[in-house]
Amino acid sequence: MCLAIPAKVTQLLDDAMAIVALEGIRKKISIALVEDLSVGDYVLVHVGYALHKVSPEEANRTLALMAEVGVLQEELDDIEEASR
Repeated sequence: MCLAIPAKVTQLLDDAMAIVALEGIRKKISIALVEDLSVGDYVLVHVGYALHKVSPEEANRTLALMAEVGVLQEELDDIEEASR
């Protein structure tokens, strides 16, 4: 389905890249579109790009809603499959 999904920045890398984590899944993404990121920030991720920063409360609220309607696991499965 490819929805944008909130994820937590766990590591900042060179060349405007970062590692984000969600539900035990870690993914390398581009952060070129977002300024002033720090480890611990949450970003909205779509097809490997951070689109913008979101608050931890907004990230948790969005993830809860996605889980409630049944799309969170589908998105996590898509991320894992793309990483292979």
